[in-house]
Amino acid sequence: MPRLHHPITIHYFTRAGITTHDGAMTSLTDLLDGWQPPSVEMTRRVDPWCAAAFADLCDAPRPGLLPPLWHWFVLLDHPAGSNTGADGHPADAPFLPPIPGRRRMFAGGRLRQAAPIPLGAWLASRSAVSDVKVKTGRTGEMAFVTVRTELFVDDALVGVDEQDIVYRSEPPGTPPRTLPAPETGGADPEGEWRVELDTDPVLLFRFSALTYNGHRIHYDQPYATQVEGYPGLVVHGPLLTLLALELPRRHAPDRPVRSFEYRLVRPAFAPSRIVSAGRARGSDVDVVVAAQGAGPSLTAKVGLA
Repeated sequence: MPRLHHPITIHYFTRAGITTHDGAMTSLTDLLDGWQPPSVEMTRRVDPWCAAAFADLCDAPRPGLLPPLWHWFVLLDHPAGSNTGADGHPADAPFLPPIPGRRRMFAGGRLRQAAPIPLGAWLASRSAVSDVKVKTGRTGEMAFVTVRTELFVDDALVGVDEQDIVYRSEPPGTPPRTLPAPETGGADPEGEWRVELDTDPVLLFRFSALTYNGHRIHYDQPYATQVEGYPGLVVHGPLLTLLALELPRRHAPDRPVRSFEYRLVRPAFAPSRIVSAGRARGSDVDVVVAAQGAGPSLTAKVGLA
């Protein structure tokens, strides 16, 4: 696997709609000053079982090649049980920023797919933090951390996956947030391409197990509501993302995905029916994913070959 270098870039926002403390550097900026996490390399076999397991979870056709972003089921770390934080996530890991009382949220990302990934192949990856943005808004300070992962099969680059993760600091003793109840009565996403999935605690638990995701907001109702302040169990951001990509997989199986950009704009909660709808415009597909009757949770654009 070639060794590629992508230095970390840190941005400090002071104006342009961002509130600051009289122009001074924020506390999160101070905490992240000098943070240079190491890159991580991993090699895993693309076990066909993983692809079959997710397809069956969604009552979807089983694929012949690994679909875009399904490497999330393959390139999994398994931290020690003693390294588990109060929220169920690892307490320490290479890409977790040094922020006390971390609260984590998946914000979006980008994918460039250069070649297909065969089932049974050995998939190698090199991941590194490529960007950090510190912002202060009406909800407080936030650190936006971008992790870039390069994917290789037989030393050839087959894809680049970038994920944007948002972190807040809520040290012990911080009063629990009370988030508003999800809006209801909205129109479902529209589009000639459409996929629907009913979510409940069992499905969320199965997806957590498939992705080795221990975050308690997805399966621990008292924690999700009383500690994190959500109105219910949270549907995984990666699950919403993969449902967006189910549209071209099911409706245009002969046109490979070359690019994918997505943004998570609000949580979805179980039990609910998740609707993924898309409109094709030439080689582009505009996608919206939302809980039925609620506002959009994810917006995306897919570029097809």
